[in-house]
Amino acid sequence: MVKLTILFHRPPDPDGFEARYNQNLALLEQLPGIRRRQACLIFGSPAGQSPYYRLLELYFDDRAALDAALLSPEGSRAGADLVAFVGRRADLFFSEVYEA
Repeated sequence: MVKLTILFHRPPDPDGFEARYNQNLALLEQLPGIRRRQACLIFGSPAGQSPYYRLLELYFDDRAALDAALLSPEGSRAGADLVAFVGRRADLFFSEVYEA
């Protein structure tokens, strides 16, 4: 299994962010092949306030499924909307998931 992780940086206007985040989340959830989704609100870290505000994880069967989702029309729409929404105020990661 693989996942796409999106870490959203703490926004200057959390209320405004939330409304726009939900619009983008609706697009991301349309990606084909999603097996599992986790959307998290980050409330802190051991050092206090985290530089991150939200964490989104989208799980896929394998790299081919992730690639197909990102290259799909839904992936193109969601990706363009994500860039318009947060620009560089988010970090994206692709990772393999090992579960026992």
